[in-house]
Amino acid sequence: MTRTPLSDVACSIARATDLFGDAWTALIMRDVLTGISRFDDLAEDLGISRKVLTARLSRLVEEGVLTRERYQERPPREHYVATAKGEELYPVLLALATWGDRWYAGEAGPPARVHHLTCDRDTTMVAACAHCAEPLTVDNTLALPGPGGRVGPGTRLLGPLIASRHTP
Repeated sequence: MTRTPLSDVACSIARATDLFGDAWTALIMRDVLTGISRFDDLAEDLGISRKVLTARLSRLVEEGVLTRERYQERPPREHYVATAKGEELYPVLLALATWGDRWYAGEAGPPARVHHLTCDRDTTMVAACAHCAEPLTVDNTLALPGPGGRVGPGTRLLGPLIASRHTP
């Protein structure tokens, strides 16, 4: 089955998820950001086919999310390192993990903890307002028109709905 590309949809969520077309890409980023960066180690940890891993890593490098760095000259060996663009995915993955921990952890509890080194406490991801630090929820936020908004595939109903709103 061919997947419809979302890169032309006037929606930042659609464009971002176009890169994450399947769970492997998020899991590759999880591993790289946690410290597993060599091809063979990624393949072993994830249990992913080498062909699929090669394709996903190539796309992440092409998109500027990861870069290849040589760590050994003889024989030549490279590993994958997150770029600034890739590092900015960390809060997204933390938010997804926090949601998964809440709804899918089961009786045993979450499979991993996130420890904040600055305050030396375990924590969870909280999406908060950059101005007042209040947690963001569906009930206290509103999508308003942006300069790149347009109606088209993927926003045929959403585009006009957002466009009809005015800044409160």
